[in-house]
Amino acid sequence: MISGREPVILVAASGLARETAEAVHAAGGYELAGFVDDNPRRWGTEVDGLPVLGGLEAISARPSARIVLCPGPGWARRRLAHRLAAAGVPEERYATIIHPTAAVARSAEISPGCVLLAGVVLTASVRLGRHVVIMPNTVLTHDDVVDDYATLCASVSLAGSARVGSGAYVGAGALVREGVTIGAWSTLGMGAVALRDVPDGEVWVGNPARFLRRAALPGD
Repeated sequence: MISGREPVILVAASGLARETAEAVHAAGGYELAGFVDDNPRRWGTEVDGLPVLGGLEAISARPSARIVLCPGPGWARRRLAHRLAAAGVPEERYATIIHPTAAVARSAEISPGCVLLAGVVLTASVRLGRHVVIMPNTVLTHDDVVDDYATLCASVSLAGSARVGSGAYVGAGALVREGVTIGAWSTLGMGAVALRDVPDGEVWVGNPARFLRRAALPGD
């Protein structure tokens, strides 16, 4: 049976990749070609019924396929994006995956490579950078900005005009006050309540959120 849908390859056979595959199935806009992964022991196997096609070279062997970066950590998505750029993979090959139950405002701006899972809400004039991952039932309200490679876990809520910096990780159930910034490559812990800005490269936890320790940076 021949499908007229574009093929899509999920990079890294991870838990996030499996969730993304389910969103692709639900949305129906792409035909899943399978996964690629750096671990050669996975090559030729299947994950949830989809083949692991090989390593990154399998992307070059399928030039018509779109790509989604699926490692959980933002630093890993960033590293893969740099590797693929060095291999000549153009930006326009990245697909954006939006689960059909997500509510995305017409004024939202979503950059290539983003993944929005079930129940995500973007209310008005929300801007997402490249390769942002937003887990189920997370709500972003008016004028929020989420920069490249950030990860927002399940049931996060950002009040208006909040900002999440590049590569930041916002844990499940965390709340961010209006106008507050979560700094680049910082972590806001599960269930934390951010009432003031979190500087770059720090881990904050608790209610109200407070400094715990320095965060590992992408080059560390």
